[in-house]
Amino acid sequence: MAVKLSRRRFTQLLPLGFAAPLTASLGTTPRAYDFRIRTLTAGLQMGGKGWLDEAERAARFLFAAREAFVARGYEVQTLRIATQPFHEYHSNWASATALETIKMLDKFALDHDLMLSIGPVVSADEYHAEFADWAVERISETSNISFSLNMASEAGGVHHHGLRSAAEAILAIAHGTPGGAGNFRFAANAFTPAGTPFFPAAYFDQGRAFSIGLESPNLLTAAFKQASNLTEAKTVLSERLHNALEPIALLATEVAAQERWRYLGIDTSPAPGLDASIGAAIENLTGEPFGSASTLAGCAAITSVLQNLRVLSCGYSGLMLPIMEDPVLARRAAEHRYGISELLLYSSVCGTGLDVVPIPGNSSPSAVANILTDVAALAARYQKPLSARLFPAPGLQAGDTVRFDNPHLTDAMVMST
Repeated sequence: MAVKLSRRRFTQLLPLGFAAPLTASLGTTPRAYDFRIRTLTAGLQMGGKGWLDEAERAARFLFAAREAFVARGYEVQTLRIATQPFHEYHSNWASATALETIKMLDKFALDHDLMLSIGPVVSADEYHAEFADWAVERISETSNISFSLNMASEAGGVHHHGLRSAAEAILAIAHGTPGGAGNFRFAANAFTPAGTPFFPAAYFDQGRAFSIGLESPNLLTAAFKQASNLTEAKTVLSERLHNALEPIALLATEVAAQERWRYLGIDTSPAPGLDASIGAAIENLTGEPFGSASTLAGCAAITSVLQNLRVLSCGYSGLMLPIMEDPVLARRAAEHRYGISELLLYSSVCGTGLDVVPIPGNSSPSAVANILTDVAALAARYQKPLSARLFPAPGLQAGDTVRFDNPHLTDAMVMST
């Protein structure tokens, strides 16, 4: 079986920047880099009557920053804005006033061709039974808004109320949006730091600040083809990443100084795409299909390099293993070479958790909550940022194929819980 959405309906469920062509060219022909800039993400401090002026200022900054990077030959895929956690500027998050703010933010993002995250919506200290229906309504009524819930944090450890609310929301979104595609805009966060540029987990704790996220698996693949063993591969990768990232960091610093913004760093996570597979990079490193013995060692080796680069870093700065965004990962899952438990194992030495993982549509709230509990426990044990984007596929069982009519996603097998 397969779930298929029309291109038009699918793009209504995704932030505009995701579904748009992956380019931001301003008439400049990009150089042949082994990577792209996935996102330039700016912080927006909400509160008070002047927030719209601040949003306009953030948009102008992003346009100027994009122009500077494109002029140097970089491809910039998306521009994004993230606010502080929504409940910090709307404690009554379900009020009419709060909903009006979300509509205004979504219109602003749509008008400016931006993606926008409002961060964690509710406090994780309490269970919010009404949040699931709220989440479905917000995704159905908006085009460019992403949001999240916290299920673990440095201050509170594992938030059992938060992960229960998140599990119910994931299932409600799956059955309340066509094919469950609305879950692209919702994540359950654990120890995710402020300033993370990647969506939907992103939030900022300050305005007039920005960070950068990359799509760089092809750079890793090229580095590993030059190496004959693991030790040499780490050395080659470290050198190539430093040579690639240092000019970006220098340009970001120049842009920040010129525009009087604060530069927070690069999330060094090599976010994959259909033509930039992190699965392929790992297989080039290990010489084995992803999921085989040695995959864990490969993930650990890459992460050790990513977290020790000589550039200012932020966010996850670890491996991303999004099943439906990476054809090699999807193919190896269909070959039953790994499952959710193995993904969690790899996340213990790297990773951002469980990203765009399709699961059976009839999964129970307790089954989804149990998966989130494992992610939260892993993050709490190792004090590391992890998140979860799970996709219950309505009408599909483990082993079925889930398919979205979108050129940036690949067919994937529904994984057993």
